[in-house]
Amino acid sequence: MQKLINDPERFVDEMLDGLLLAHPDLLKASPADRRVLVRADLPTPGRVGIVTGGGSGHLPVFLGYVGTGLCTAAAVGNVFSSPSSAQFLEATRAANGGAGVLYLYGNYGGDVLNVDLAADAAEDEGIPTRSVVVSDDVAAAPPERADDRRGVAGLFFAYKCAGAAAERGDSLDEVAKIAGTAAEATRSMGVGLSAAILPTVGRPTFELQSGEMEIGIGIHGEPGVHRGPLEPADAVTERLVGAIAEDLQLGTGDRVAVLVNGLGATPREELYIVYRHTRHILDGLGVTVEHPYIGEYATSLEMAGASVSIMRLDADLAELLDAPARSPFFQR
Repeated sequence: MQKLINDPERFVDEMLDGLLLAHPDLLKASPADRRVLVRADLPTPGRVGIVTGGGSGHLPVFLGYVGTGLCTAAAVGNVFSSPSSAQFLEATRAANGGAGVLYLYGNYGGDVLNVDLAADAAEDEGIPTRSVVVSDDVAAAPPERADDRRGVAGLFFAYKCAGAAAERGDSLDEVAKIAGTAAEATRSMGVGLSAAILPTVGRPTFELQSGEMEIGIGIHGEPGVHRGPLEPADAVTERLVGAIAEDLQLGTGDRVAVLVNGLGATPREELYIVYRHTRHILDGLGVTVEHPYIGEYATSLEMAGASVSIMRLDADLAELLDAPARSPFFQR
């Protein structure tokens, strides 16, 4: 293992120290818990707060989308581990501007449990809450079990749309409805080419031989749906986009946003090659791409590979994607 770290046990806290020192105009830590990051311009009275969170190792997800027109606060766990319910509760308190709080996060067991506990405690404190769990990974379960799917890079679309709705002053129920609409309209699928290495463990999270790929792999190294010899970029893209288009039932006249996401160690040049063929496929289906995003939006430490996320647009979602937003990792 070769990493630019000090004590592996201090990896997350030292990363947060650096992030806060680099972006004091955008982020600050909660005085009650340094593992809770909030918008630097809080409080924002009368606005719905949006709380997210999850394990570290996925920058920009989750804490990278705390900012204007995005999330209000994030609870930060250890690498690939959920934050505690106490940390989610502290994020809830910090995000509450009197209009209630939406929990918006990916579908992982520890996060679901701890958010539920935090929501119960918040309700006892008089803070109304709603929850939207994003489960966009089509490789994780078939359509009839869509609620069992993992939340991956498609979270970005839910953050962007819900954050814009909260910024314009929508109510808690309205923001939750928009987040749910964005989540239901989004599908993702990825390919892994090499594994991540946990700082505290010092070995890969899974084994993949040189010259192999794994289609449908999860962002923690969860098993995919196909492992075999590495194929050309266009063939890989057809596997990913084909599965997404079938699941979304995309066809002539549909409008979409597309995210081609790097998993941590994939050059942007390769991501643009994937986007190139993604556009060819969608153009052939009669689908119009209105919002392309290419870059690292949800990573897995130094895992090599990429994912494609597609969200079917309606007029409101398209408008919300266009709205201004700013965080250390994203600006519109």
